[in-house]
Amino acid sequence: MTTTTHRPAQAPGGLRGLLRGSAGIAVAMAVMNVATYSFQMVCARVLGPSEYGAVAGLTALLMVIAVLQLGLQATAARRISAAPDHVAQIEHVIMRVAYRAALVLGAVLVLASPVVMVVLRLDSLLPALLLAGAAVPLTIQGAQAGILQGERRWLPLALLYLGMGLPRVAIGSLCILWQPTETGAMLGIALAMLVPATLGWWVLRRGRVPGETSDDHHARPVIRETILGSLALFAFFVLSNIDIVVARNVLSSHEAGLYAGGLILTKAVLFLPQFVVVVAFPSMSTAEQRRATLLRSLALVSALGALCTGGALVLSGVAMIFIGGEQYLDVESRLWMFAILGTLLSMLQLLVYSVLARQGTRSALLVGAAVAAVLAASLGVSTLGQLVAAVTVVDAALFATLLALSLWRMRVLDAGPAPAPPTVPV
Repeated sequence: MTTTTHRPAQAPGGLRGLLRGSAGIAVAMAVMNVATYSFQMVCARVLGPSEYGAVAGLTALLMVIAVLQLGLQATAARRISAAPDHVAQIEHVIMRVAYRAALVLGAVLVLASPVVMVVLRLDSLLPALLLAGAAVPLTIQGAQAGILQGERRWLPLALLYLGMGLPRVAIGSLCILWQPTETGAMLGIALAMLVPATLGWWVLRRGRVPGETSDDHHARPVIRETILGSLALFAFFVLSNIDIVVARNVLSSHEAGLYAGGLILTKAVLFLPQFVVVVAFPSMSTAEQRRATLLRSLALVSALGALCTGGALVLSGVAMIFIGGEQYLDVESRLWMFAILGTLLSMLQLLVYSVLARQGTRSALLVGAAVAAVLAASLGVSTLGQLVAAVTVVDAALFATLLALSLWRMRVLDAGPAPAPPTVPV
């Protein structure tokens, strides 16, 4: 077997370095998101409302399941960035954990497939089984992406992201045209998930010269970190989606629909700067760069958010084309509020990853408290404007709290242990 001694590259410092590393990832992730959105459009048009509703439910469930993939990716990237001399050991352990986790998750989903069929009112058991099949390569791909991210190998990582998007729209569309049912759509998704996992295997196929080893990188601590990271990301996922559930319960059907339309812009602003998180995360995992990288990344994300908010104000008519057209005109005057909400969520996402990068364990509790605060605030809400304002206030408070705690914690960690008092010889 051919071996390599490839070591993680050091990213250039400063905002220029962050932008330089972000370019390829930004393009790849943009293509991935556009391709994913295009597949949803094909599903909606070919399948019709009834079948597409089932596919939308299955893909939403797949997004929830993907928190394990993201947890593995964050764990791999953090450990390789923080301990580059142990990359051979970390890669071996991470992939071993990923394969086992993927098989366990797939088995659990197979057992749960009858429940999924009933809850989502599917026509048969097969789409739920295909969901289980898609979850296996998706989980493995998360570990592969984390290794590449930790090593700052941006080109193969960008190809991996392209592999996440383009095959879905290509293979998925062919499967839907062949069999225009929810089963055809899920078959396309399951087959498409094999592409990035295979690409990741090909990129990482060469063995490595064994480097240093440590008990810190054995399977048990890796599994623990993956679970804690997945829980924190799951809490953020709940926070970023709980308001639509609240809207369905406290607003009229019309206003809840308008709120859902506004959230399309919120999600666009949330996902637009996701490439910043991917590129900044390895540097946030190193003591020398984490504080400066976090502040520069927040500045970049907030600038992109301000640009989107200004665009929502000035070009609201253009934005309405993507939101749903004339049926959603009543929300046009408030689009800037949804853009601000998306900006806050994108900065919160960056902070959550910053906490994971320094192995913080309490962010999930704070995010969970914010979810409870949104539910509590909803008790006094009766209009769309009140709901978006309440959610924005809660997210802003969480952002300020997490930022203050993160900066304080970094200062404590960077200061190190206090020196021992000098001893006086007797």
